[in-house]
Amino acid sequence: MQFLIKMGLLSWCLFCLQPAAVATESPYANFVTHTLQVTGHIEQPLQLTVAQLAAEFSLHQGGNFPLICQSGANKGQLEHFKGVLLRDILAKAKIISREHNELKKVVIIATASDDYKAVFSWNELFNSELGEGVLVFFEKDGLPLNDFEGRIALVSSKDTRTGPRHVRWLKQINVVKITD
Repeated sequence: MQFLIKMGLLSWCLFCLQPAAVATESPYANFVTHTLQVTGHIEQPLQLTVAQLAAEFSLHQGGNFPLICQSGANKGQLEHFKGVLLRDILAKAKIISREHNELKKVVIIATASDDYKAVFSWNELFNSELGEGVLVFFEKDGLPLNDFEGRIALVSSKDTRTGPRHVRWLKQINVVKITD
C-alpha cells in the first residue's frame, strides 16, 4: 500500500473501482426546442414559448388518431394532446397580402431542429377543413411533451397519412411566397 501511495497510484486505483457514471441525458436532448419562431412573408415576426402559446391562443384538444407513415404502415397512436391551431398563429403573424391572388402563392414550411420539414399551402390551412386539424401542440396526456416529441410539435391530424406532416422538435414556421 505504501508503495502505491508513493507512486500516486492509490487514487488512480480507487478511481478505477468507482462505479461508472450513469448517463441520464435523453438521446433526443439536443433536438428539444423551447421556442417557436414564425418568420418570412409576414408583418409580425414571432418568437413564442410554450407558455405564450398556451396563454395567447385558443386551446384545442386533439383526440386519438393513428400515425400512418408515407408507406401506409401504422406507427402507433397520438392521443390526448393539446395545442393551438397553426392558422391562429399565422393570423397573429399577419401573412402579407397586397394583391388579390397573393395568398394563393404562399406556402408554410414547418421545420424541426433536425431539419425535418412539412409543407402546407395557404389554401389548405385557411380554405379547407384540413386547417381545423393542423395543431402546434405542447401537451400530451395532461403533461408537457417529453424529449422524444420536443416541447413543441406539429401534426396535421386530418391527413390520410398523418406521419409525414407530424413534426417533432418544431423550431420554425416559415411563410414563403412562391415567386411569380
